[in-house]
Amino acid sequence: MPLTWKDQAQLLRDILSDHQLDCCGTVSECEQLERLAKSLMANANVDQGVKSTLQEIYQYSQDGQYTQHLDEHIQAHQNHLSQWVSDIDQLS
Repeated sequence: MPLTWKDQAQLLRDILSDHQLDCCGTVSECEQLERLAKSLMANANVDQGVKSTLQEIYQYSQDGQYTQHLDEHIQAHQNHLSQWVSDIDQLS
């Protein structure tokens, strides 16, 4: 059964929240974030106001996939992570 856009947004939020709380993550989580953000950006049901946040998350996830020091990348984006989680909460 495919995920609805609301399910995708919740999963995106959960992974970002884990990154924020744990200050660490995995490359596979970054890959999942990238897929979710890309899918949500393409969805017409998602509010246009949130799409700039999704673009930032997409870039964060891409950068995270290719960095040598993922935990440092996550720590450097702590302020962004909390804002993104808040923005995604507004979607639901």
